[in-house]
Amino acid sequence: MDKLMIIYCALGLMTSCDDNNLNSKKKTIPSQPDNFVPSLDYSIVSRLPHDTTSFTEGLLFHNNLLFESTGSPDNLPQTKSTFGIVNLKTGKIDSKVELDKSEFFGEGIVFFNNKVYQLTYKNQIGFIYDSKTYKQLGRFSFQNKEGWGFTTDGKFLIMSDGTNNLTYLDPVNLKVVKTLSVSNTGYAEDFLNELEYIKGYIYANIWTKNYIVKIDPINGKVVGLLNLSFLTDEAKSKNKNSEVINGIAFDSISDKIYVTGKLWPNIYQIEFPH
Repeated sequence: MDKLMIIYCALGLMTSCDDNNLNSKKKTIPSQPDNFVPSLDYSIVSRLPHDTTSFTEGLLFHNNLLFESTGSPDNLPQTKSTFGIVNLKTGKIDSKVELDKSEFFGEGIVFFNNKVYQLTYKNQIGFIYDSKTYKQLGRFSFQNKEGWGFTTDGKFLIMSDGTNNLTYLDPVNLKVVKTLSVSNTGYAEDFLNELEYIKGYIYANIWTKNYIVKIDPINGKVVGLLNLSFLTDEAKSKNKNSEVINGIAFDSISDKIYVTGKLWPNIYQIEFPH
């Protein structure tokens, strides 16, 4: 009997020690890593219509008007490579420029100094237009293998190309000024897509992902993450052909932000700290 008691006590002591060690280990695990990127809480302010044939590549405000640029995949014959002003009541684009889809796939656009600059996907060619008449003024070439998103910080044109790099272009000669590598907690943030410059930060859609990242242009680090999975799910529930989220527009006059996606039925006005 005494020997059994000794064994039970020993087992109990071992279990107690294991529990203490486990509790000790739990206490040493930090609640979040030092390089944790905070999520940005948002709310939906309103839903506006969006043309479900618009394969969105760019979204922006200019002179208090919402502009959208679109691409034209071969497997979606209803799509066009165009850009123009979005009718906020119908979601349709009043097209200002349409590219020959047999030759070019339209990508992001940006307004700068009374001109519109437009990227194309794989041609390594961009176009320049007058911002009032939309007459083509010329074209430029770039070394990036592909052209994706376009924005400006008020000094340079900033383009994405599907990698984790952002390329800064001189708006006068369209030469590369610098390249900014974007990282998220120390890892390359690849597939940077549509871009928008908002109050000193660059916001970027990530292709195939349901989130937008907030980038510090000084060091390229992701400092915030906007998870829009709910909007993606809602878009697919309304239109099964809806594809990835793509499109960020900032109206600096009214301080409003709008987002959408490729073939989505809605453009969303959302609100978050920015």
